[in-house]
Amino acid sequence: MSDIINKLGRVLIERKQADPDSSYVAGLYHAGTDKILKKLGEEAVETVIAGKGGARDEIIYETTDLRFHSLVLLAHNDIDPQLVLDELDRRFGLSGIEEKASRGK
Repeated sequence: MSDIINKLGRVLIERKQADPDSSYVAGLYHAGTDKILKKLGEEAVETVIAGKGGARDEIIYETTDLRFHSLVLLAHNDIDPQLVLDELDRRFGLSGIEEKASRGK
C-alpha cells in the first residue's frame, strides 16, 4: 500500500507546477486551502453515506476519493505522506486509549 501512496504523493507534488486549467489537482491548489478542505469534507460525508448504505463498491469508491483528497491536503501543506504511514506504524499495536495518553489527550 505504501508504494502507491508514495507514488501518488510524488505526482501530487509535481502537480503544484501544473496549469490549473489542465489539471484538477493544480486547480485545487490554485483555489487554496479552503477549497481543498471543502472537497475533503464533501468526500468524508460521501464516505459516511456510502458506509451507511452498505454497498461495497460505493464504500470503496468513496473511501478512495477521501484518501486521494487527504493526500492533496498533505501535498498542499508540503507534508510527505510517508510521515502519515510512519505515524500509523508507530501506533500499530497500541490501543486507542494508550495512543491518546501518549499524546496527552
